Amino acid sequence: MDIPSELSEAGRVEDRLLKAVTRYGYSKACVFGIRLALEEGLSNAIKHGNRGDRHKSVEVSFDVNDERVLICIRDQGEGFDPSAVPDPTADENLEKPSGRGIMLMRAYMDELTFRDRGKQVCMVKRKNEKAI
Repeated sequence: MDIPSELSEAGRVEDRLLKAVTRYGYSKACVFGIRLALEEGLSNAIKHGNRGDRHKSVEVSFDVNDERVLICIRDQGEGFDPSAVPDPTADENLEKPSGRGIMLMRAYMDELTFRDRGKQVCMVKRKNEKAI
């Protein structure tokens, strides 16, 4: 599914994904974590990857089954080095209003992988794992 680089469009993806997750009986804690990780991933792709350029789109794919949820989000930006993102818990970054998205995705999902120089993020949540 492709969506325009507008935060208001993210809700369409969220609705479709969460309906599928609910159908498979994921716990409320898992659903919360999946929703949060999806919102952060989409926000990062729109704001940072595509830099809010409405002429660019974000590609989102997901696969939900009884064992795990796989979500992949790809932007049309220049990419980035995920290892170069400053630690949001470091003293010098605590009061910065951004920089926590990747940390939250890592915390709530079981796997987080960046591909294609950071233009794509793929996340996995296993049903049998405990949510934080």
